[in-house]
Amino acid sequence: MTAPLDRRFSIAPMMDWTDRHCRAFHRVLTRRAVLYTEMAVDMAVIHGGAERLIGFDPAEHPVAIQLGGSDPRTLAEASRIAEGFGYAEINLNVGCPSDRVQSGKFGACLMREPELVAECLTAMREAVCVPVTVKHRIGVDEQDPEQTLFGFVDTVAKTGVTTFIVHARKAWLQGLSPKQNRDVPPLDYAIVRRLKAARPDLEILLNGGLESLDHALAESDGVDGVMLGRAAYHTPWTLAEVDSRVYGEPDPVSDPFAALDAYRPYVEAQLVQGVRLHSITRHMLGLFQGRPGARRWRQVLSEKANSPGADWTVVSEAAAAVDPDRAAA
Repeated sequence: MTAPLDRRFSIAPMMDWTDRHCRAFHRVLTRRAVLYTEMAVDMAVIHGGAERLIGFDPAEHPVAIQLGGSDPRTLAEASRIAEGFGYAEINLNVGCPSDRVQSGKFGACLMREPELVAECLTAMREAVCVPVTVKHRIGVDEQDPEQTLFGFVDTVAKTGVTTFIVHARKAWLQGLSPKQNRDVPPLDYAIVRRLKAARPDLEILLNGGLESLDHALAESDGVDGVMLGRAAYHTPWTLAEVDSRVYGEPDPVSDPFAALDAYRPYVEAQLVQGVRLHSITRHMLGLFQGRPGARRWRQVLSEKANSPGADWTVVSEAAAAVDPDRAAA
């Protein structure tokens, strides 16, 4: 029997960012964090070429898939397909505020329809054996989170879902862009802690506005785990301390150059399969953030990784801008 997922620390699903190459890179930095795919729409999983869309390397485990949709039947079918690929968890998106998602009647707008969310999650749970979870906001538009959040969670929990990833902001579906919805509505970590205190039998994970590993750990009291988003992407080296600081285990790499050495076999295998270097290295731009030479590292990768035939020598050249001796080694 598979061991239950340890969700004390996870990396958020982020559209256009947490693809398979990003996840493989993050897995070099932390063995223990739970990784999430970018959101995959249920109908696309069913009809759009599942291998291309949701295929992943087994080395990414523990890895979960996030699905978007609002039809119980199609979400159940997409969940079955995802489980067949080997994902350890199926997560339903009830937090994305984009116009495209709203037009499809899924994402954050589903905060207004907790009964429909419950129907979807019931169908998903009946279709698979792996855990089904939900990621959601504390409310949308003029909703009062003190009523909306607790009522939403109670309705959903009746389905048997026990893990709730709470983005601690409201979403404004009219008047704010998706980017603004990540910054403008005020954060309310306290309400997430109150939710956990009031519903101790549920697993409550905190997400939203966490700026670093230090910040995430400082806010982790009173909840079961934390989910880091943009900070994990823009400053990935912060993930290299997750295993020791969160799980009390040795960290897998000692410095960013060791991370490059560990990631190189994956990159070269992908290049052989026809993947362009830029598709991989775009996720690595922040590796040396805050170190001398970081700007040149980004510049070399940005200018040269997209050239026809670009290979690992581009990464080596970029690394030499940070530390010529270490890069040569």
